Amino acid sequence: MPPRKRFEASAIKNKEKREQVVRARKKEKGQEKLKRRLEIAKAEKNDPELKKARLEKNVPRTLDNMREFNPTMITADPQASSSKSATTDENKDRGPDPESLLDISLDPFSSSLSPPSLIDPFTPPKVLLTTSPRATKVSYEFCEELLSVIPGAEFVRRGKGMRNVEVGRIAGWAAGRGYGCVIVVNEDRKVCNALTLIHLPSGPSAYFKLTSIVPSSKISSHARPTPHNPELILNNFVTRLGHSVGRMFQTLFPLMPHFQGRQVVTLHNQRDFLFFRRHRYAFRSTEKAALQEIGPRFTLKLKWLKKGLPAVRNLGEAPPGVMFDEGGESEEDEGVEDAAKDGRDSVEKGETGEEDRDEDEEMDDGEDREEKEEERKKKAKKVVRPPKDDEYEWMWKPELETTRRTFFL
Repeated sequence: MPPRKRFEASAIKNKEKREQVVRARKKEKGQEKLKRRLEIAKAEKNDPELKKARLEKNVPRTLDNMREFNPTMITADPQASSSKSATTDENKDRGPDPESLLDISLDPFSSSLSPPSLIDPFTPPKVLLTTSPRATKVSYEFCEELLSVIPGAEFVRRGKGMRNVEVGRIAGWAAGRGYGCVIVVNEDRKVCNALTLIHLPSGPSAYFKLTSIVPSSKISSHARPTPHNPELILNNFVTRLGHSVGRMFQTLFPLMPHFQGRQVVTLHNQRDFLFFRRHRYAFRSTEKAALQEIGPRFTLKLKWLKKGLPAVRNLGEAPPGVMFDEGGESEEDEGVEDAAKDGRDSVEKGETGEEDRDEDEEMDDGEDREEKEEERKKKAKKVVRPPKDDEYEWMWKPELETTRRTFFL
């Protein structure tokens, strides 16, 4: 056997003596560390460049800065293959490439975020807010919070007659009445657990898991909301999928906020969790601003993203046309047809004189009828039919998270 070290703490059999030695060695290591830190601080005080170099070198390793490279990152370097190069300052300053800019200009949200100049940018889009069937007080209270957050939201209660109506039918009904988005709050066992967001009139549709809900009333020293349009901050959406999700939330708010309200809605993406916060800021000085939270707080996690509206598989179709028998006609049927033909001939002969008298009146009323027909077509509601099959653009699966450093937004 190799000889044991005499002063090794684990070799001391006396418990009190062993603890005394461990404490003394721990104190000695602490004093050495403190002495070393004081020397570094003294050197950095005389030379600020040393501190700058130390901070650049001593970067903590976190799951965010060790994120694996994703080729769909818009602001990352396409030539990079490591996660470290995707988080450098140079890549953060890079803008989207021309291909990504073309995709953004042609996505379903471009018409809502780049409307004609005749539309007032301060006008909030119409948003239909509803719940799942058999909702309770918990869902209604959360919907009240969302109504205070989204300026153009309108709540429609899902009554007994709407329990068996699919979400796709509701989305088609809302699209035909000028709504720009549908939000459905899902409830399970008296807990709000999901949020469905549908962009109208042609999609896409997103489903989020909803957790960590804190209402405004339970936030300490919270501020009271005002009816001003809030400012929107979308943080850390770096991939194409993340841009689609961020632009979908952007369509819920008007293009121009009311800056006098000093309200800010923040949607922060971290490790594919979307943290929602709402604050009011106040300028205490020319350099600093104070924040007061308004509420509510909640967290979202994307589960799937579909193209178009949610599918309705039992969508009703037009009934088939009337089918006649191919057999020969009976004598009774021939007699009925001859009598109907004679009656039509007599009516046409009697109406020839009236046609000449009414011809001038019809010419005068023709223009009025055309104008009324055009007005009727303008007022007619646009019919939007949901698809019969779902087409997923992205869906979360456990197999996707092979490591803790894989993120998609």
